[in-house]
Amino acid sequence: MTSTTTTTQHGTRTAAVEPPGQLLDVVVIGAGQAGLSMAWYLARRGVRYLLVDSGSSIGESWRNRYDSLRLFSPAQYDGLPGADFPAAPDTYPGKDDVAGFLSDYALQNAFPILGHTAVTRMTRAGGVFELHTTAGTMQARRVVVATGACHRPFTPSLAKGLRGVMQLHSADYRRPSDIPAGRVLVVGAANSGLQIAADLVGTHEVTVAVGSRPPAVPQRIAGRDLFWWFSRLGLMSLRPGSALARRIRARGDVVIGARSRDLAARGVDFRPRLVGASGTVAQFADGTEQRIDAVIWATGYRSDYSWIDIPGSADEHGQPLHVEGRSLAVPGLWFLGLPWQRSRGSSLLGFVQHDAAHLDTQMFQTQGVQK
Repeated sequence: MTSTTTTTQHGTRTAAVEPPGQLLDVVVIGAGQAGLSMAWYLARRGVRYLLVDSGSSIGESWRNRYDSLRLFSPAQYDGLPGADFPAAPDTYPGKDDVAGFLSDYALQNAFPILGHTAVTRMTRAGGVFELHTTAGTMQARRVVVATGACHRPFTPSLAKGLRGVMQLHSADYRRPSDIPAGRVLVVGAANSGLQIAADLVGTHEVTVAVGSRPPAVPQRIAGRDLFWWFSRLGLMSLRPGSALARRIRARGDVVIGARSRDLAARGVDFRPRLVGASGTVAQFADGTEQRIDAVIWATGYRSDYSWIDIPGSADEHGQPLHVEGRSLAVPGLWFLGLPWQRSRGSSLLGFVQHDAAHLDTQMFQTQGVQK
């Protein structure tokens, strides 16, 4: 065996890792909350498994978010298998708290994790997956893709019309002090866009361009956190094929806590959809224009599974073809952490563990365990 070092903000520990050339029972791609949840169940099976992650440290994707980010779900809903989130109930962890929890969880469980390693291509032949990575080639009988669905920040093409204006995607925004003084345009009025607008309004002139207005709900209702209500009403376990789920998904993600009218009262200028940009001038759907000094594109992400070079694994749009995480056409291929994979909570910290438990059961019922 070789070894890799799992690094956390509290120290390091070395965990045993199978050599890339040895046939593994399971390779899990991604060591975020989905991949770590899957690892917890695999460790108890006693199978030969390995987590492969492109990050240089566990929790890196959380650490790289904007400083003011906090979870919408209170701490009591943010645990992983076998571990509660280490914070008081009804408190809302920040992004560094989440990153520390994930890295400590990996450390305490001594999961075998090969970090700083990207999977560049995956093929399958003779019932075995071959994974080509930046650390070499490895083989596995089963693969769990636990990379989520937000792979590439999306910026609309009209951004090319801007000149002499600082532009950042929300993925790269960190804090107000990084943004030049003057008028900042935030494009997008979902959770990230409104949170960033709230972060900036104390130091900048802020305009938010609203393409669509998703439903908004307060963080607390009648003294209870929203997730208490969602859980009691069965909304977090709502199955994606139900009529109610289809209506919820059609309306878009719910905006939690940040309300447009509250931000307007603090001085945020709301405009309709951004339809054009030229130089330092933004043009909106109502015919108005505004000179701007910076733009934050809170315009979401696109998924990218192009590295999976296996016929039948994806549809014509490149999206995984699966039922509750099990590939429809590729035996041994599984997905974990996708939005609405099995329920409303499938992609969320604290809830993805339920899907991991389901995959653990289904994976070995389907194919058996070969050691």
